[in-house]
Amino acid sequence: MNKTGYFTHPDCRRHEMGRGHPECPERLDAIDDRLLITGVIDALDRREAPLASTDDIELAHDESFVHAIRGMADELAEKIEAGGRGYAQIDPDTSMNPHTWNAIRRGAGAAIAATDAVMAGELANAFCAVRPPGHHACHNRAMGFCIFNNVAIAARYALERHGLKRVAIVDFDVHHGNGTEDILAGDERVLMVGLFQSPFYPGSGYPPLADNMLNLPFPAYTKGDVIRRKIEQEWLPRLEEFQPEMIFISAGFDAHREDDLGQLGLVEADYTWITRQIKAVADKYAKGRIVSSLEGGYNLDALGRSVEAHVRALADL
Repeated sequence: MNKTGYFTHPDCRRHEMGRGHPECPERLDAIDDRLLITGVIDALDRREAPLASTDDIELAHDESFVHAIRGMADELAEKIEAGGRGYAQIDPDTSMNPHTWNAIRRGAGAAIAATDAVMAGELANAFCAVRPPGHHACHNRAMGFCIFNNVAIAARYALERHGLKRVAIVDFDVHHGNGTEDILAGDERVLMVGLFQSPFYPGSGYPPLADNMLNLPFPAYTKGDVIRRKIEQEWLPRLEEFQPEMIFISAGFDAHREDDLGQLGLVEADYTWITRQIKAVADKYAKGRIVSSLEGGYNLDALGRSVEAHVRALADL
């Protein structure tokens, strides 16, 4: 029986944006530690994330944007060698250090390699423990801690390189995945369903940009039972109707009730339930094919527990 893949790389820890930034390398340590101490890691097929090619990244991003980010990385490396400062600011929330270029290519590379392995039948499904996150990264703009959009790249890769006709994206981060919507709105080969707190950063998602986007905005302090009902009423019928051949998950865990970057009320049991609903759709229409990639989640303890719940559900543990 094929296992759940677990894709990561040390380069993803080397990207950091300064002391006190919530999107920190310790996020991956919290996940690894939790999976190790619970024994879940032993049930997974652990694989190293490769570096994505620029050709594959440009399936979702403008060539000039990718070139600009590479140029910023090169300039930053030169400044460091000359004794300059260690960060280049991209937007008010997002910066690069000398290791960011490799980290963002590993993030995209993880999602691509996971797609290849799941499509080949080597893995039942996969989770990518990578950072920085990606779902705010637009076609030609980085924002909100995100530079390249890992899930959008992988979705386009599945369509263009593997010839799939329909793929779905599920985004349960507390923030709207505006970058994924920007890249994929109007692409009838893709259905994106998302939930998020609203009104909240980045102030988008309602109304959606196109008919292939189904967004569920929730006010602050909404709890899991309400969110589950809306998923049953709106997400699941739309996914059933669409019959995706593969599902990608933007797995953000900052909607957890203990996470200070959001004010929704999900707990580990909710992430288990949501993952099982997605898995049921994938089993019915997509030969079980799921690739999940880490987005938000900034309370380290809650993040570790939530990823454990998500991965257990993916792996039927």
